[in-house]
Amino acid sequence: MAGNILEARGLRKSFGDLVAVDGVDFHIAEGETYGLLGPNGAGKTTAISMVTGLLEKDSGEVVVAGRSITTSSTDAKAAIGYVPQDIAIYPDLSARENLDFFGRLYGMNGKERSARVGEVLEIIGLADRADDRSEQFSGGMKRRLNIGIGLLHSPRLLMLDEPTVGVDPQSRNAILESVERLSQEGMAVLYTTHYMEEAERLCDRVGIIDHGKILAEGTRAELVALVGQRDRVRMSTNDRTEAAAEALRSHAAVDEVTASDGGLEVLVRGAAAALPRLLELAAGAGVGVTSVEVVEPNLEAVFLHLTGKALRD
Repeated sequence: MAGNILEARGLRKSFGDLVAVDGVDFHIAEGETYGLLGPNGAGKTTAISMVTGLLEKDSGEVVVAGRSITTSSTDAKAAIGYVPQDIAIYPDLSARENLDFFGRLYGMNGKERSARVGEVLEIIGLADRADDRSEQFSGGMKRRLNIGIGLLHSPRLLMLDEPTVGVDPQSRNAILESVERLSQEGMAVLYTTHYMEEAERLCDRVGIIDHGKILAEGTRAELVALVGQRDRVRMSTNDRTEAAAEALRSHAAVDEVTASDGGLEVLVRGAAAALPRLLELAAGAGVGVTSVEVVEPNLEAVFLHLTGKALRD
């Protein structure tokens, strides 16, 4: 498809009897952030390893910036910046020295390299620690440096494999802000995660992956539509929950009501509009509602709908 930086078609990889990736297809356009969302062991890292040309495919095709990617590709991989799960830096070198070293590996000349190292240090928020040895860095700072190495050569496609695992909240937010900024500047980003909130914050489109297959793909709104756009309203009540349940079921927007000790759970289409009437119905049944919580559908709900299990199970 014209305009796509990445096209992955029919990717498949087995390890013995284990099918790790089973017929995966997706594409990413310029300036788009695409998320592979799934639990650990879903096939995300195997898929991204085939896309980068680090792992041989059993079958399928990967095209990046119009050129096929295989394990033997060299020049074609120049369009890719890859940030692996494992931190790949030299602890006895400073942040600047690490970036300079990898810039040499990329074949960047001295003037260009020096300028780009300075730019990347600003992007990853390490300019004030540029000359400190990286062994002194926190886990989050090391991951930010890892991302900087992937950005050095100004790739057209940046691939980040679970980049926030095990980092402190401050560094995690810095990483997410950097990804948002890069996407706004036109870079295509492939982002794998098992954190639903990261996918919702960063990704223009998401592929939900489990057991090596993409079960659904689309924007957040498109994916949430799979569960019927229903909100979940939780009401704490003082008593008479069964009476309130019967009253709430009469509302046209209510699909399901579950009563339990001390509360009600209501599946409703358009909670914001329906809530005042729902409270009136509860009051009319002689029930006092002490608190209300509205939970809008999210990617966690979509994953549960598609797989029958929570994302972190």
